[in-house]
Amino acid sequence: MATLVVLLPPRPRLRAGGGAPASAAERELAYALSTDGLTAQRQGHAAAALLPKADQVVAMVAASDVSWHRIVCPKAPAARMAAALAGVLEDAMLEDSAQLHLALAPGVKGGETTWVCATDRAWLTAELAALERAGLHVDRVVPAAWPDEPPCGHFFETGDSADPAGAVELALVWAHADGVAQWPLRGGLARALLPQPLPSDARFTATPAVAAPAERWLGARVRVLSPAEHALQAARSLWNLRQFGLAPRHRGLAALREGWRRFRGSAWRPVHVGLAALLAVQLFGLNLYAWQQRSTLEAKRRSMSELLLAAHPQVKVVLDAPVQMQRETDTLRAAAGRPGEADFEAALQAAALGWPAYQPVQTLSYENGRLTLAVPGWSEVQISAFRDAVRAAGWDVEAADGRLTLSRASTAGPRA
Repeated sequence: MATLVVLLPPRPRLRAGGGAPASAAERELAYALSTDGLTAQRQGHAAAALLPKADQVVAMVAASDVSWHRIVCPKAPAARMAAALAGVLEDAMLEDSAQLHLALAPGVKGGETTWVCATDRAWLTAELAALERAGLHVDRVVPAAWPDEPPCGHFFETGDSADPAGAVELALVWAHADGVAQWPLRGGLARALLPQPLPSDARFTATPAVAAPAERWLGARVRVLSPAEHALQAARSLWNLRQFGLAPRHRGLAALREGWRRFRGSAWRPVHVGLAALLAVQLFGLNLYAWQQRSTLEAKRRSMSELLLAAHPQVKVVLDAPVQMQRETDTLRAAAGRPGEADFEAALQAAALGWPAYQPVQTLSYENGRLTLAVPGWSEVQISAFRDAVRAAGWDVEAADGRLTLSRASTAGPRA
């Protein structure tokens, strides 16, 4: 299943000597495309409308755009959880709760100590809407870093190198069990706040552009991690900021698309193989059955042709054995002076089987295998009894306007 990770541009902030950064709809976005979620097959920058298509789209929020708060999860129903979280964090937040979007840690239950992620609601909503307008359905929103063990530090460059007025600086994101912080390396703040000595299990990574200065600043080796690899690492986390008011609403075609995307995923690969094998077996079985039916039908046709040629040697070419057999048999019957199944004599014999006693016939006519009898005054009971009697002999009866019309049940007209 292909996964596209889109790096959302940092939230606009007041900057000296420059304007606010452009939104996702107005600038090229960094992205990473992976088929296994581990390695990037494609990476680069592109406008939102030109980003590659994927089965799953994950948006990554920069570490500087989220804040972290440790709380005891309130015991509230899902419909009221967002309001309950806002009430718990009311004293810990500098902004109005209506301006913030909150997200709970994955798998948390009421009464447990957990982390809550907070970010600007209007900004994140606008970024997701811009991607939606470009044709990208964002399935998940993940933070670039989150509180975790063992502690991790990631060095990267800040600013916009494409902006002449923007200065590119080095920064460090420090994520540990007590929270997440981002500091610039310029000055002594980062060195003062980084724990000394460093935890023995701490892991440090850096983007290729800042790996060398990061090692000099840290005085230790760091693992080089490209922005695409860092984005894929964040996408593998269980965090998802699309909660509460930003939860995706899967209705109609969106629900079908979500179901189809999940079905195409690697988790359903055994089902894919099973369905393909079942389809192959079904196709093979149907072809085998059709071949057997064609063989049986061809054998019956040969038998009918042989029977026709044996019974009527005068027939030289067999075109339709049943029709030719009936035609030749009717010719022999007529030559012998014997009535056929739909002739006048047979129709009279059938009428005699159900004719009521002492009931005269007014008039009769015979044409094209149909015998019509005038029976004015017959009751429905008499007509029903007559119909039942002649039906047993293989004849149909139509009653209308005081007339009964007999015809063979197996034919609607004269025989060839």
